[in-house]
Amino acid sequence: MNWKQLLSAKRWGYESRSNNEQFDARSEFQRDYDRLIFSSPFRRLQNKTQVFPLPGAVFVHNRLTHSLEVASVGRSLGRLFYNMLKKENPNIDVEAPYLQEVGNIVSAACLSHDLGNPAFGHSGEAAISSFFTEGKGQKYQEMVSKEQWEDLTHFEGNANALRILTHAFNGKDPKGFALTYTSLAAIVKYPCSAMDGHVKGSHHRKKYGYFDSEKEDFEKIASELGLQKDPSNPKGYLRHPLVYLVEAADDICYNIIDLEDAHHLKILSYEKVEELLLPLCAGEDLRARLDALADTASRVSLLRAKAINTLIWACAEVFVKNQDAFLEGTFDKPLMDALDPDIVGQMNVISKISVEKIYNAPTVVQIEIAGFKVMNALLEEFVPAYLKSNKSMFDKKLVAMIPEQFHTDNKDTYSKIRAVLDYVSGMTDVYAVDLYRKIQGISIASLE
Repeated sequence: MNWKQLLSAKRWGYESRSNNEQFDARSEFQRDYDRLIFSSPFRRLQNKTQVFPLPGAVFVHNRLTHSLEVASVGRSLGRLFYNMLKKENPNIDVEAPYLQEVGNIVSAACLSHDLGNPAFGHSGEAAISSFFTEGKGQKYQEMVSKEQWEDLTHFEGNANALRILTHAFNGKDPKGFALTYTSLAAIVKYPCSAMDGHVKGSHHRKKYGYFDSEKEDFEKIASELGLQKDPSNPKGYLRHPLVYLVEAADDICYNIIDLEDAHHLKILSYEKVEELLLPLCAGEDLRARLDALADTASRVSLLRAKAINTLIWACAEVFVKNQDAFLEGTFDKPLMDALDPDIVGQMNVISKISVEKIYNAPTVVQIEIAGFKVMNALLEEFVPAYLKSNKSMFDKKLVAMIPEQFHTDNKDTYSKIRAVLDYVSGMTDVYAVDLYRKIQGISIASLE
């Protein structure tokens, strides 16, 4: 693969537009970022769980603030990579004119990386999948293809993000978000279908990157950008190299910032957070700066900033050093796993503590269980109602609650189920709980 083809300003749905067209105020890739940040799906991330339940008196991160921070880190990673590469090769802009835009591309991709995640975090994904594997959705297996059944039984937020960005929703722009091909490719961490998502031999075959409904769309993106087939999985593709920077930005943020939230919620003491972050921080005067701060939250903020800076520089250096491997598709692990062994070791310590103390904290587990129940109950109501040909009065009322944009004219079972999943997966935590209560008769809707 080569950067000149991998970096394309061609827009989804506007194939005839010139690649070189630029606008005075913004580059094409900056326009991608702006389209995302002003969009409804992005705004809804404000009320979607990141790790901890949505805040009461104490603020913690939600999907929106997390995505903004990941985009900030991603921009720095992309910019550092370009500056380092240009220092080694001053003529790089001639060879790949859009390489100077990598920071903007990565930040836009980071902004959209969680766009497809349902309410209640990973518990929401599990609830959707279990509806088909263990719940009332099992009966639909014989009505869809094997490929489609894999989609339904392994709901994947990453694949859902690509659908949100490219699908022609009813009454909406048929071109979707009309992002550049490169920004779209940069969010697909697992460039294969659900049927091929568990093939051994490549580290990123943990999940999959596109639903059966978007398979041809991704193949079109791959062809345009010159993404190569994966030798270990002929039905899948090699990652776009910038996916590694998007993934690294996400890894950096959630590993470090979850500690900050845990401190705010008094799950971890300041002493423990300092013990975990200080080995990642550089600066001869750091100890004196920390001691001069009486407020422990300010100390944690300083440690967080220093640790993130260390990880950004380390990741950028590895990305530049291993350019050939990324372009050839032979880099076989996450970028964060290729850092200095001392850094990797400390990140593993942080990960272990996070699992023990943060991700299994009572409030986190409680929201996961509640979210699982809510999402499953909503699917039990909406999927059968939407699929029935002879609808009861109650079914018609339920279908009428689904916004027009999520309806489909397609008659096949898979398209109809996917339409309901578009609606349910797009709900915020607050909306899902409120709708669940109303449908179950726990609360009654009012005109106020």
